[in-house]
Order: sequence, then C-alpha cells, then structure tokens
Amino acid sequence: MCRSIKTLRPPYTDQAGPADVQAAALQYVRKIAGMRAPSSANAETFAAAVDEVAAATQRLLDDLIVRPPRPAPQPEATT
Repeated sequence: MCRSIKTLRPPYTDQAGPADVQAAALQYVRKIAGMRAPSSANAETFAAAVDEVAAATQRLLDDLIVRPPRPAPQPEATT
C-alpha cells in the first residue's frame, strides 16, 4: 500500500479535485512499476497508465454512495 496516497472521499476530505486524483494515480503507478520516473522507452506507457488510473479513480469517487455522518446525540432536556 502506498502510504502517501490519502483517502479522497468524504468525510476524510471535503472535495478531492483533479490534482488530488492525478497525484494519487501517479503514486499508485510509481509503486506498481517500481520506479519514480520512467525511461524514455517507457514514458508513453507510464503516462497512459497514470491517465487510466486517474480516470478509474474519478469514476469510483463519483459513483460511491457515502452515508452522511450521524447527527450528534442531543442531550435530553430536563424540566
């Protein structure tokens, strides 16, 4: 697991933007490929993988159903 990839869905983050999704995709591809930057021979394949992972990540975030947080319990009124 890439520890530098943060959770991008609510309630862990308010709104993940395209830059957040792209950064997570890049970290994931780097980890899987075992390289920080590809050689010129692999640059196109590496970039395509980042784009595909970012697109899949965005679809996932768009389609997730996240339950709203439970309301805090209200103290009982004593009269």
